[in-house]
Amino acid sequence: MPIYDYRCLDCNAVFDKLVMRSSTVVACPKCGSSDLEKLISKPAPASQTAEIVRGARAQAAKEGHFSNYKSSEKPRS
Repeated sequence: MPIYDYRCLDCNAVFDKLVMRSSTVVACPKCGSSDLEKLISKPAPASQTAEIVRGARAQAAKEGHFSNYKSSEKPRS
C-alpha cells in the first residue's frame, strides 16, 4: 500500500495518505475540501532504506514490539 502526498487546492494544506487499492482520498483533513491535487512523492534512496529499517527495528526491539518480525528474528527468552 503506497503513501501518497496531496495538496488541497482550497486551503493549500499538504498531507499524506496511506491508500489501499479500493480507497480514495475523500477530503482534506484541515478544511474538508475534496478539491485535491496528487503530488509526486520522492522515494527513499535505496542506500538509506536498509538503515531506516534497521533503526526502526532496533527502536521496536527496545520498546518490546516484535509483531512485524519473522519468528526467526524475534529474540529467544
